Amino acid sequence: MTTVQTAVDMSTALGGVSIPSPVLTASGCSAFGRELEPFVDLTAIGAVVTKSVQLRPRSGRPTPRMAETPSGMLNSIGLQGPGIEGLLAGELPWLAERGARAFVSIAGVRVEDFAELATRLRGVPGVAGLEVNISCPNVESRGEVFACDPVAASDVVSAVRAAADPAQPVYAKLSPDVTDIVSVARAVVDAGADGLSMINTLLGLVIDPDTMKPLLGGITGGLSGPAIRPVALRCVWQVHAALPEVPILGMGGIRSGLDALQFVLAGASAVSVGTAVFNDPSALGRIHAELAAALEQRGFPSLREAVGYAHR
Repeated sequence: MTTVQTAVDMSTALGGVSIPSPVLTASGCSAFGRELEPFVDLTAIGAVVTKSVQLRPRSGRPTPRMAETPSGMLNSIGLQGPGIEGLLAGELPWLAERGARAFVSIAGVRVEDFAELATRLRGVPGVAGLEVNISCPNVESRGEVFACDPVAASDVVSAVRAAADPAQPVYAKLSPDVTDIVSVARAVVDAGADGLSMINTLLGLVIDPDTMKPLLGGITGGLSGPAIRPVALRCVWQVHAALPEVPILGMGGIRSGLDALQFVLAGASAVSVGTAVFNDPSALGRIHAELAAALEQRGFPSLREAVGYAHR
C-alpha cells in the first residue's frame, strides 16, 4: 500500500474496533484476500470483508455468472463458498497469520443459520466484526429477501447480536431494492446493529440479443460498479440524515479517492471497494492515498471531521 505523506488522521472505527484506514474490500469481490496480497498490504487497509459464508459449502449458481453492462457489471455467483468449516480451517487463520483484520460476511436462508454462524465466529482470532448479508433469499417467506422487510431484517440482526461476541461489531448490509431504506435501517439499528453497510447490489437483468434469452444462467444478477454510485450515495445520505450517530460503511461504484470522499461527506465513516479491483488490484491503496490527499486539500485535519460534512 502506498505510503501517504499527509497530516490527515485517516483512522476510523468499525463499531468499537479501531482501524488504520477507512478503505476496506467489499464482500464477494476479493474472495478472502489472498488474491490481493501481491498488490496491497492487507494489514494497512481497514479490513478484508470476506465473501459471504454459509453453514455449508455452496457450489453457487449455473454459468454464465457475469455480464458486463454500461459502467458496471452483473454477477450471479450465488454465494459459492467453502462454508463455515472451510473458513475457520483455512481462510481466517491465513489472514490472522498476516495480521490482517477480517470483517466476516455471513449469510443464511433462515434466522437460525445467521445465529449459528455468529456463534461459531465468537472469539476467533483476527475477526474484527460481522457483516450480516440480509440480502439473501428467505426460504421461510417464499423467496423474499430479509433486507426488504424491516421485521424480517430486525429478526436476523437481533439473533446475530445476541449470539455474537460482544467485542465484535455487527453491521447489517442493506439492499437498495426497497421503497424506504430508512425504515429498514432504523429497524436493524433498533434490533442491535452497531453499524450499516450500504449498499448491496441492485437486482438487474441482461438479455442476449443473439439467443434472445437471459444471458446469466441464474437469469437475474446483482448490478455493481460506477452505474450504481448515485443510488448508493442517495441511500447513505438519507440514512445518515435520519440516524446521524449510526456508523455507515459506504460502497457502490467507488473507483477513486474523490468517489470515496463523496461517501464520507454523505455520512460514511468508512468505504468498501469492490468492482474496481477487477481491473486494478491495487485500487485499495491508491484510493486511500487519493482520499487522504483530497481531505488535506480541503483543510480537514482528520477523516472523522469530514464524515457527514455535506449535511452541515
